[in-house]
Amino acid sequence: MNPTAPNHFASGQVTFLGAGPGDPGLLTLRAVEALASADVLIADPQVLDVVRVHARAQVDTPLQASADEASIPADVPALRDTANLVMAAARAGKRVVRAVTGDPGLDGYVAEEMLACAAEGIVFEVVPGIAAAVGVPAYAGVPLRGAHGTDVRFIDARTADERCWTEVGASDATAVVSTSLDSVAAAAGELVSAGRKPDTPLTVTVAGTTTRQRTWTATLGSIAQVLKAAKVLPSADGGQPVIAVVGERSAAAQRERLSWFESKPLFGWRVLVPRTKEQAASLSDQLVSYGAVSHEVPTIAVEPPRTPQQMERAVKGLVTGRYEWIAFTSVNAVKAVREKFEEYGLDARAFAGIKVAAVGEQTAKALVAFGVKPDLVPSGEQSAAGLLEDWPPYDPVFDPIDRVFLPRADIATETLVAGLIELGWEVDDVTAYRTVRASPPPAETREAIKGGGFDAVLFTSSSTVRNLVGIAGKPHNVTVIACIGPATAKTAEEHGLRVDVMSPEPSVHKLAEALADFGAARRDAAIEAGDPVTRPSERRPGSRRRARS
Repeated sequence: MNPTAPNHFASGQVTFLGAGPGDPGLLTLRAVEALASADVLIADPQVLDVVRVHARAQVDTPLQASADEASIPADVPALRDTANLVMAAARAGKRVVRAVTGDPGLDGYVAEEMLACAAEGIVFEVVPGIAAAVGVPAYAGVPLRGAHGTDVRFIDARTADERCWTEVGASDATAVVSTSLDSVAAAAGELVSAGRKPDTPLTVTVAGTTTRQRTWTATLGSIAQVLKAAKVLPSADGGQPVIAVVGERSAAAQRERLSWFESKPLFGWRVLVPRTKEQAASLSDQLVSYGAVSHEVPTIAVEPPRTPQQMERAVKGLVTGRYEWIAFTSVNAVKAVREKFEEYGLDARAFAGIKVAAVGEQTAKALVAFGVKPDLVPSGEQSAAGLLEDWPPYDPVFDPIDRVFLPRADIATETLVAGLIELGWEVDDVTAYRTVRASPPPAETREAIKGGGFDAVLFTSSSTVRNLVGIAGKPHNVTVIACIGPATAKTAEEHGLRVDVMSPEPSVHKLAEALADFGAARRDAAIEAGDPVTRPSERRPGSRRRARS
């Protein structure tokens, strides 16, 4: 190192990070890595929720300008509020992530912030992101180049001058125009005036790469009429950004075949899952893969047993060698045992010599997080019945102990206990936790449930039906009701609900799959009839006026 060079790392470091156009899955691995080590996160409001989930819990997220302008050296030019925040944090020795929508070089106006860092000798790096002008057309089913290598021009309508419009208008290049919804027609007019034919194909996409995405196909000459006929304009939301693609690549016939995102079976559906976020993790991921937005609402709360002595004796029995097996049927059971272990100063080593069984992927993951790898997980149906199918019968030759510890909820069924006894095992059936009705969700959620704001609700047990209706009210009749099995469906009907979907197997993932099949059939029927594809919630009175595009 040059000894006369300034010690850049004495001050902080800044990462200018592209967060992509909106889909959280488009963050790069380097972006996630940088976010995980950030002390301060300064993000565009549009992508704050996208990036914040990857930051540490204690990360500072200043959303308002708070830097003291008097502290800025005289040789540093006047900066915008976000730049002031970046510089103040960097001067304090912090690792700063400045997250922008899209890509820092193409979408983010952060060049002056980079120059300010350079002027003060603050180390910075740039993590590229998926630019809106590239990512949004890809999600809209509009490839920008073909085998013949068509030229592509990117235009920001807010800053484009007459020369820019003239050059693009006189060419046959594919034009990608960043503009606003209420300025699309004006941009189309500029291109026509500059020489493009009025019948040149055009697509306009709003909220690109998110489940609110919506795309219209038209021509330069007809786009104003198309948006008016779709009742998109005039609108109070006319200022929202859009990406318009002009050229033969955006022809309607081609986009109908390539529109992979908006044609997902549950695209844009708001699906209510009566579970906690932790319980619904893999199910929510599956719903997102179908294009849905998952909204978790806990219907039960977990509390310690009223008499903890039985649980305490059982946990002590684990240590003293009382059991051959312990069987976990839920994440809550794992949590209950783990908490009792921590209370006694124990850890996963207490399971040494004991066989461990688990029902369900999430239960197995909770055990692995505890440091315990399950010896037995059902090979088929993830249920008590599925576990019994794989559970070995008691054999006095190979099993020195004939006892099983079964920590479970106070309202659990007797299926597993009866099955284990039939296989020759003695069972300590212990109440590890109690399930009680959860507190009501926020008023906004209750209103959406009763008013038809959700497109579907997944009921995974009879208790979820009873508890959801009890704490939030009965879902609106336009909401698609999906049930995991006949018993749950019967309970739903007893509460006055019309059951539209039933899982072919008692599995939450099969239930989500059945809902996706229902959504796909509904979509196909609308297309075949020549009707617009709408979500169930758009059928309620006044919903078309209130629905967000």
